[in-house]
Amino acid sequence: MKNANWDSYQLFLQVARLGGLTGASAASGLSPATVGRRMLELEQEVGRALFSRSQTGYRLTQDGQALLDHLQEMEAAARKVEAWRQSGEGGTTVRITAGTWVAWLLTENFAAIRMPGDAFAIALSIGEARASLAYRESDIGIRAFEPAEANLAARALGEVAYAVYARRNAAETDERWIAVGEEEAISAYLRWPHAYAASGIVATVNRPRSLPDLVRAGAGKTVLPCFVGDLHPELQRQGGELPELRHRQWIVMNAEDRHRPEIRTVADRMTKLIRSYADLFAGKRPSRG
Repeated sequence: MKNANWDSYQLFLQVARLGGLTGASAASGLSPATVGRRMLELEQEVGRALFSRSQTGYRLTQDGQALLDHLQEMEAAARKVEAWRQSGEGGTTVRITAGTWVAWLLTENFAAIRMPGDAFAIALSIGEARASLAYRESDIGIRAFEPAEANLAARALGEVAYAVYARRNAAETDERWIAVGEEEAISAYLRWPHAYAASGIVATVNRPRSLPDLVRAGAGKTVLPCFVGDLHPELQRQGGELPELRHRQWIVMNAEDRHRPEIRTVADRMTKLIRSYADLFAGKRPSRG
């Protein structure tokens, strides 16, 4: 067996975590064809089939899952060494993973998360995929469910409600819908238009952040978290809450690392900020005029 280089392993991690060539291509900057070729080469180098390939994506084989576990352990060890090195230099980075809209709230209130004089930096990773912290991929994550992993600690932040939003004063008879493309629709609220209004979808985007802009422009309506739609002065709810989408929200940390001063400080500040918006998250403060 040849020795596969670390670049190939990192690309394998992206394909495994993102479920196929498209996501890994976007993350790596390589074309899907190049990513696919590199994975075939890796399988030849290790002498094992790592993926089961289909039109719906790449699924890990048993050997692929074993390799993923080994590589995640290597990543965790490397990150622990890096955190130790940074602490010796007097400066550390706290890595936060959050979905599109919680990340938006954090950036809008960044002064409440990192303050002048703090000795740490913030690295914010934004995406709809589940925040993974078991192998120290991030220091702090936001999840829509309480973690089952034994080495993770969590704090409940409250509930999140969702509703349909249209441009203010738009006709209720307008059945044009805006949605995130099916491949990128990971979260339940992003899948909702495809499940219940597929025939009315007139435009799709690949990022949720563009949905309110299109609705504001009068292109159609969409599903949004209430704390986003209710804060937007040019949007209004159509109908009531979509109760099937309501869920609890958790801030999650590695159980061992949560006691590091910089992680505890950022987690405490995030908890305070998000809880201060509890009524908006829960949909109890409808759109302002």
